[in-house]
Amino acid sequence: MQYNKVEISGVNTSDLIVLKESEKTELLKKARGGDKKAREDLIKGNLRLVLSVLQRFVNRGESADDLFQVGVVGLIKAIDNFDTSLDVKFSTYAVPMIMGELRRFLRDFQPLRVSRSLRDTAYKAMQAKETLLGRFQREPTVDEIAKEMGAKRADVVAALESITDPVSLYEPVYSDSGDTLFVLDQVGDCNDDSQWLEELSIKEAIRALQPREKNILYLRFFQGKTQVEVANSIGISQAQVSRLEKGALNKIKEQI
Repeated sequence: MQYNKVEISGVNTSDLIVLKESEKTELLKKARGGDKKAREDLIKGNLRLVLSVLQRFVNRGESADDLFQVGVVGLIKAIDNFDTSLDVKFSTYAVPMIMGELRRFLRDFQPLRVSRSLRDTAYKAMQAKETLLGRFQREPTVDEIAKEMGAKRADVVAALESITDPVSLYEPVYSDSGDTLFVLDQVGDCNDDSQWLEELSIKEAIRALQPREKNILYLRFFQGKTQVEVANSIGISQAQVSRLEKGALNKIKEQI
C-alpha cells in the first residue's frame, strides 16, 4: 500500500490470511448461528479486503490507522447483514459496505462544514451511483443519478461538489521545466474592471512577438505540448525552445 507500513492499527499486514470462498460461506453460516469465534475468524480473514478498498482513499490527509478502523466497521456490518441464501460472493457485498463507511467518515469529518441536508443528498447520490454502476457496468452520468434519486440535476451536482476535498490555492496544477502553475494562478475576479485592460495588454504584447515565439507559446500553452515535443515539431533543439519561450514570456511581462 501507499502507506508503506507493515503494521496498521496494531495489525501486522504481512501475517493477514485470505479465506477461500467456501471457507467464508461456512464461517458466515456459523457466525449467523451465534458462533463468536467464527465471526472473529471471518473478520480476520477479510482484513486484506479492507486494505484493498483503503487504497482508493489514499492522499486525503487522514490517518491510515483511522481509515483502516473505519473500514473494519464496514466489514463487520457486511458480515452481520449478509444473506447467505443469495447467490452472491461475500466480497461483492462487502466492498460497497466498506466504501460506504469510509465515505461517510470522510464526509462527516471533512475540514469544511456542510449542511446536514446537503450531506444527506450527497450520500443518497453516492448510493444511487453505486446501484447504477452495478446495473450498467459503467460510470453513470449525473442525469442518470438524478433520475434514480428523483431529484433535480442541479441539486445532485451541488451536493456532490459539497463533499469533495478542499484544494489549496497553492496546489500545483501544471509543472514543466521548473515553471509551476498553481491553482491561485487560475483564480480571477470576473467583476474586476481592470481585468479587460490586462487582457488587452497581453494581446498587444503577444502581437509584438516574433512569429516563431508566437508559435512556441501556442504549441506550449494552447496545445499542451512539452518543450521536447515542440522542438521536434519545429525542428530545433529543446534548449532553443526553452530559451525562446522564456524570452517571449519576459517580453510579455515587460509589456504589462
